[in-house]
Amino acid sequence: MLQTEEITIHVDPDAAKSYRDAPEEERRKLDLLLSMRLKDAVRPGRSLRQVMSELSQKAQSRGMTPAILESILHDS
Repeated sequence: MLQTEEITIHVDPDAAKSYRDAPEEERRKLDLLLSMRLKDAVRPGRSLRQVMSELSQKAQSRGMTPAILESILHDS
């Protein structure tokens, strides 16, 4: 079995509810996916600026606009 360690992260309420409501097997898969993404985001040699730039480019390619982001941030 893969050794794990528990951490706390802040997510929006919908994401938290979806995670809590998911079956145990699905949560284990999500845990693994999040772990891999987190390691990728903070791997040595990449600055936070590079990670943020990549995330921004991906969000824009999926239709995120500054207006939508502003709306999301103010709804929180």
